[in-house]
Parts: sequence; structure tokens; C-alpha cells
Amino acid sequence: MKLRLEDNTLRLRLDPPEVDIFRQQGSLKIRVPLGPTSAEQLTYSLERDADALTLSTRYEAGCIRVLLPASLADSWTSTDEVSLRGTSEVADNQVLHILVEKDLGCKH
Repeated sequence: MKLRLEDNTLRLRLDPPEVDIFRQQGSLKIRVPLGPTSAEQLTYSLERDADALTLSTRYEAGCIRVLLPASLADSWTSTDEVSLRGTSEVADNQVLHILVEKDLGCKH
């Protein structure tokens, strides 16, 4: 799963095996070591959330969580739909754009 942050946009891209894992397990988590200790890492995850009403994010000390409502997650993983888009209001009246996409590779 790839994470891309640019300006006020957060984008996750999952390849087909990752989409399958997410469909089966309801979550996918990546840890990126950024220093010599285990505390110095960035974790990002995509999570199926039965309580979520919209595509949203949560940030907790070194961890970015992208939450998908259960019905949206089920539909996305079982259809040809490629992209999910949402927005979230964040600090200082800013808007964070959230994209979750299937990375299907180039078809030549």
C-alpha cells in the first residue's frame, strides 16, 4: 500500500493482493521505520469501520488511520470501482482531501 501526501491531499493506493487482504481482514497496516528505535516509526492503515459514516482520517502519535464505512468498504472491494473520494474538515478551517484507490497498473 502506497501513501502519498501532497498539500492537503492524502492518497492510499492498494495493489490487487492488498485489496484482497483488506477485503478478508478489514484492515491493512504499514510500518515505516524512521529512526534507530521502534518508537521512531510512521504507521499508516486502512480500516473497515462499522461506526464510520463517511471516509475519514484519524491521526494519533505517529499513526495515520484512514477509516472506511463498512458498507463502502464492502462495495469497493467487491466491484470494479477504482477510486473512493472524501473530504474532512481539519484545523484552521482547512479541508483534507482523501483518496483511496486500487492500483491496477498500466494496461498496454
